Amino acid sequence: MGPLKGYKVVEFAGLGPGPFCAMLLADMGADVVRIDRTAAVELGLTRNPKYELNRRNRRSVALNLKAKEGVDTAMRLIKNADALIEGFRPGVMERLGLGPDECLAANPKLVYGRMTGWGQDGPLSQAAGHDINYIALAGALHYIGQKGQQPSPPLSLLGDHGGGGIYLAFGMVCAMLEASRSGLGQVVDAAIIDGVTSLLTPYHGRHDAGDMGAVRGENSSDGSRPWYTCYETKEGKWVSVGAIESRFYAELLRRMGLDKEDLPKQHDKAGWPQLHNRFAEVFSQKTRDEWVAIMGDSDACFAPVLNLNELRDHPHIRARAMFTEIDGVPHPMPAPRMSRTPLEIRSGPVMAGEHTAVALEDWGFLKDEIASLKKSGAIG
Repeated sequence: MGPLKGYKVVEFAGLGPGPFCAMLLADMGADVVRIDRTAAVELGLTRNPKYELNRRNRRSVALNLKAKEGVDTAMRLIKNADALIEGFRPGVMERLGLGPDECLAANPKLVYGRMTGWGQDGPLSQAAGHDINYIALAGALHYIGQKGQQPSPPLSLLGDHGGGGIYLAFGMVCAMLEASRSGLGQVVDAAIIDGVTSLLTPYHGRHDAGDMGAVRGENSSDGSRPWYTCYETKEGKWVSVGAIESRFYAELLRRMGLDKEDLPKQHDKAGWPQLHNRFAEVFSQKTRDEWVAIMGDSDACFAPVLNLNELRDHPHIRARAMFTEIDGVPHPMPAPRMSRTPLEIRSGPVMAGEHTAVALEDWGFLKDEIASLKKSGAIG
């Protein structure tokens, strides 16, 4: 199942964007084997592993990479793989003897995916950082938030997942396609700061054209327009409107009961405070559910602001079967959808070392070799 069925990927366990990338490839059908630590305690993991949803759809092999036998085992897996994912600081894989030079010498068709925040080179390449730091330096964080208030970090969606994991997955699939023609692999250097900068491409153009200012909360899609923002409802919940086009704006006014009212023109900037105040007043007079009923499936560009509990019961979410339950935990279904090679969630989040023996055997190790590795402490 899935368009990547038959492709084999080795993932070195990490946090954030690396596992998310591996999940995307596994969701598309790739056979992903995750190399976890043999130590009992996993760094950074404080919750039940069944809730680590980005560890689904793959198997885990526990290796001791401080032992030569463990490194040799990893290299044997890499020799049989189409791709590799690692998210360590630059130089770590080289010190293990598993850097790109060694791996591509052993497997010339290998696509070697590297995930970092700052990149493999540059003055910050060895510095620690997190999502908030990468999107700050890339210029994205500056524009997120309300005017006169501090920047507002958008969870870790923009950096770790958008500019990181998704870009790494895209780059690796592109390189895998090219390798299928040329027979040669290559290194995919995916840095979050690069990915976020790429995501900002349209905004760089608008900035240089003079259509985007430097002040947060004064630009076209940052909540400054009365018809492209959120409003609080009667019971303290929120709704969103995004009626940019004139015909959609006219429909919004009609549904709000304001189409006959003498209001400033939509693009009269001097009238925006009046429009915003009037919209806020009207939305505050009804509950969120009442507004949902009023707006219906119209072209008013309206949607309720839902939390993660609420969205799972929304009729549209249910109609598209966007969630499935694994081990009592709701999982978002793989995306995007495929017409001929449908996607599936084959298994829930993997436990460290859960499939060491069976995965090694499936990847070409003999039973006596596996027993010897276990005895030596190279595998867990």
